[in-house]
Amino acid sequence: MHSLQRKQIVVLVSLLLLVVIVALVSLSLGSVRVPLSQVWMSLFGSGSEEFSMIVVKFRLPRVIAAILVGAALAVAGALLQGVIRNPLASPDVIGVTGGASVSVVAFMTLATGFSIHWIPFVAVAGALITAFLNYVLAWRKGVSPFRLVMIGIGISTATGALTTLLLISGPAYLAPQVLNWTTGSIYGTNWAYIQMLWPWIVIFLPLSLLCARELNLQSLGDEAAIGLGSRLQWSRMITLFISVALAGAAVGVAGSLSFIGLLAPHMARSLVGQSYRILLPTAAVVGAIVLLLADLAGKMLFQPLDIPAGVFTAGVGAPFFMYLLFRRKRTSR
Repeated sequence: MHSLQRKQIVVLVSLLLLVVIVALVSLSLGSVRVPLSQVWMSLFGSGSEEFSMIVVKFRLPRVIAAILVGAALAVAGALLQGVIRNPLASPDVIGVTGGASVSVVAFMTLATGFSIHWIPFVAVAGALITAFLNYVLAWRKGVSPFRLVMIGIGISTATGALTTLLLISGPAYLAPQVLNWTTGSIYGTNWAYIQMLWPWIVIFLPLSLLCARELNLQSLGDEAAIGLGSRLQWSRMITLFISVALAGAAVGVAGSLSFIGLLAPHMARSLVGQSYRILLPTAAVVGAIVLLLADLAGKMLFQPLDIPAGVFTAGVGAPFFMYLLFRRKRTSR
């Protein structure tokens, strides 16, 4: 095995171990601290009744949601960056997250007696509509990555304004719940949410790995990719669909968690390099770690308050986005 491949595998395995460690710490810490030994026993059904209820019923769904949502958003961002060939691309930037958010907020405020089981479908539908609109408006004898980004920024702004309008015009009793959701939070996640989310992850995360070869070809440029046998526009459409499905399902469960789709792929790229065969799984694990840490910070730093994880991802992601803009401006001179 090549030394570089060995290094990449070691990095990926190390990150997986870090996910387990952070997950166990998150299961242990909270308003009631559970000893790690009791956490371990509770996971295997031999803990005390009190600790088992806290760990398995309340904290474990939240931890699993953080892992699944973080992985989905990270892979969605990595796919978009590969398609658009722009390190600033993410589901937030091109309007996918905004489309998912506005559709869910409309569903929550306008539908009477809505079922949470419909939320991922509504979110994915909204994300697909905005992605399709972006794709159609960006089409001019093919889709230009630059046009996708510019039109996506406009769509994202419009959906943000529409979300705010729905929030202030909807029922007052729903406003706190909707506002907390739009901030991005996995607080209160239960097993019903996990049942809604896991099929999307199980289907679309493996499918994303099938896009790795095409993304590696596209990184060489459109003409080179076509010369090497890439069906460019078709593969872009499929990759965008997988990215939108992952991002939409994640937003449907956790709300608008900003910048994970931007942060995680960059962090993964710095660890394992540019090849999407290793970049995509690494980004998934990094995204899980980022959201686990953000949720743990929100749970512990301001007790007894439980701050939405989206506050921390935005607090880290916004300066990082500005740094990337500044660096690209300097390198383009």
